[in-house]
Amino acid sequence: MTLKPIPIKVETTHDLYEKAPKVYSRKINGTFNKLRSISVWVLLGLYYAIPWFNWETHQAILFDLPARKFYLLGLTIWPQDFILLSWLLIIAAVTLFFVTAVAGRLWCGYACPQTVWTETFIWIERFFEGDRNQQIKLNKQAWNSEKLVKKTLKHSSWLIFSLFTGYTFVGYFTPIRTLTPHIINFTLGPWEIFWILFYSLATWGNAGFLREQVCKYMCPYARFQSSMFDKDTLIISYDATRGEHRGKRKKGSDYAQAGLGDCVDCELCVQACPTGIDIRNGLQIECIACALCIDACDSIMEKMSYPKGLIHYTTEHVEQGGKLKVFRMRTLLYFILWISLISAFVYQITTRIPLKVDVIRDRGKLYQENINGLIENVYTVKILNMDNLDHQYSIRATGIEGISIVGKKEVSVKSGDVTSFPLRLEIDPGYLTQTTNHVEFTIYSTDQMNLIASSESRFIGPALGK
Repeated sequence: MTLKPIPIKVETTHDLYEKAPKVYSRKINGTFNKLRSISVWVLLGLYYAIPWFNWETHQAILFDLPARKFYLLGLTIWPQDFILLSWLLIIAAVTLFFVTAVAGRLWCGYACPQTVWTETFIWIERFFEGDRNQQIKLNKQAWNSEKLVKKTLKHSSWLIFSLFTGYTFVGYFTPIRTLTPHIINFTLGPWEIFWILFYSLATWGNAGFLREQVCKYMCPYARFQSSMFDKDTLIISYDATRGEHRGKRKKGSDYAQAGLGDCVDCELCVQACPTGIDIRNGLQIECIACALCIDACDSIMEKMSYPKGLIHYTTEHVEQGGKLKVFRMRTLLYFILWISLISAFVYQITTRIPLKVDVIRDRGKLYQENINGLIENVYTVKILNMDNLDHQYSIRATGIEGISIVGKKEVSVKSGDVTSFPLRLEIDPGYLTQTTNHVEFTIYSTDQMNLIASSESRFIGPALGK
């Protein structure tokens, strides 16, 4: 009896750590591409121009770490005011949540720094290497003088642009009008050199090489965005009912009779996508809502004389036959919270007094009796002038009948300075009804500025009744 061999099917295995293919995005003209271009120009213009504007005597926006002061236009934020900076970050986060709940990843597609700088690097790349097909052809061909020149010019331009970006970034921490002469004269400090190079290389690497990999694998926002989506969030969607089945055809042919939908399967939407996804496969985590696929598809629909909108902005409810609901419970709550935070922040800023006072009682001795038989307590008073002007301040103590200040009652403090000095209070022991007594120090400006601050402390003495 002859045994027959059992056929074995060999499966082709794939490397789990296969290198991601390079995405060559195609240049697309259309409404959304124009909006993205405007957004890039505006945001880059603001980033590079703002450090050159002054507000009164200082740079309009400056994070002066050595002086421990942050300048935001007319507002000076000190370490004691860091709650205001945290407040701004919370407002920015709620703004992002609100926009995402309404319009999806609009931030990612139009305003994210990674998107803005990547788009700029792509423009430079297209200038030297051409559009998508020319770039693919150039990368496939062997190294020659043409390829070497184009690659060198591209990377040199990227590097110059990155260095200018890093220089501007440091200009938000070191006044840029001071930073520039240091660069020209080669007198930069070690930290300034480090951060210019670090930020430049980060820009060059993220925008030039990583690109969509940052959005896919490194950005945390892409991971938790689904928690802010619901069935009424605007998303980019492919109309499968209208588009399927896909297939090539000639313009003017009766494609419906052949069982084809409106999608001509040109894959222009895939080629236009900066993250390299196929929107026809449904909403994906890599989609940054740039809407370039809409521009690409609409251009083909127009050429084929088909109605536009095969790929379009919509919501899950609309696709199921419902109505568009922009204002709903989730967005309403986000909006109310957003308005409340902004209103509270504005109120805090408008009522903020740029004066801080701290009074510390000398714990070396409880009290002392002077030669006049009066009870004395010693304190250390610290006054922080957070205004942009110098001020003269006067001091008074209240809380106990008959209490008075011994020594100077006025002090001059320069803008941004902290003045510390000892201060003595005295009182006739007959006014003391208990051992520990509440006392309040009030500091107020003696010029025309209405700056008043106070600090509480204790006055200790013998418990003597009147």
